[in-house]
Amino acid sequence: MNPDLAGLRNGDLDTREEHLYRLLDRARDHGDPSAIAALQAMVRDYSGYHRSLYTRAMNQAAVFADPGLREPLLEALADTRYNCQAWAAMGCAAMDVRAAVPQLIELLDHPQWIAVDEAIKALGVLGDGSAVPALRPLLGDGAEWVRQRAADALAMIGGAEALEALWYEFEHRRFPRIGYIASSLALFTPDVIPRLVEAAADRDPNRRYWAAVALGSTGDERVVPTLERLQAEDSGATVFDGEVRVAAKKALRTVRRIQAVIAARGQA
Repeated sequence: MNPDLAGLRNGDLDTREEHLYRLLDRARDHGDPSAIAALQAMVRDYSGYHRSLYTRAMNQAAVFADPGLREPLLEALADTRYNCQAWAAMGCAAMDVRAAVPQLIELLDHPQWIAVDEAIKALGVLGDGSAVPALRPLLGDGAEWVRQRAADALAMIGGAEALEALWYEFEHRRFPRIGYIASSLALFTPDVIPRLVEAAADRDPNRRYWAAVALGSTGDERVVPTLERLQAEDSGATVFDGEVRVAAKKALRTVRRIQAVIAARGQA
């Protein structure tokens, strides 16, 4: 047996884990073919290896990605006995396994939080619009981290359906603090800017507040006049005592910071 692969099978668990980390270092830093081959062999025959090794490898799946691992990743994604579905989801995301989308959607109901978390993130990375109807209800989940992950994934997927799901939450505000919705909406620039500018003139100070936050996150120069008006004139307060003018002031700083980063990149 290849020594690199044998090191993943022989010895106590600590020794095998140390060997795994060395393989990952060699694969990442030097593109070592032997190390990459050993890591790929472990994924193909995953059930023959300790799950601790599998999970640690999948945390860095991009360093040994290969289209030939599609089938064993899909198998591990459905394998409840091996109980590494969350890490298989990581691998599917890192290796662009779009065939995993239906199984990832099923994982949204998994009893383990980490499986749900990785499934949501993977759906966002894979960017398949068919996942939007399954992600949308999560914007109303009782756990804020689920709502935030779902918003992030919808923004990554993009498209009209994802935008409408986020905008619905912005308009109806089922939760007092929706900064994650505002940040996600900003990623639909420039299309969303007219909507946000209109919301910044709404009678509801809560809508104006979150519109200001979202406008700042766009980093677009066109939003500056609206934010300057809110900062100068709006004394409205939210249900959690946030001030619209303060949100606008912070948003203006965010716009300038984003613009500075863009300018620096252009010079580079």
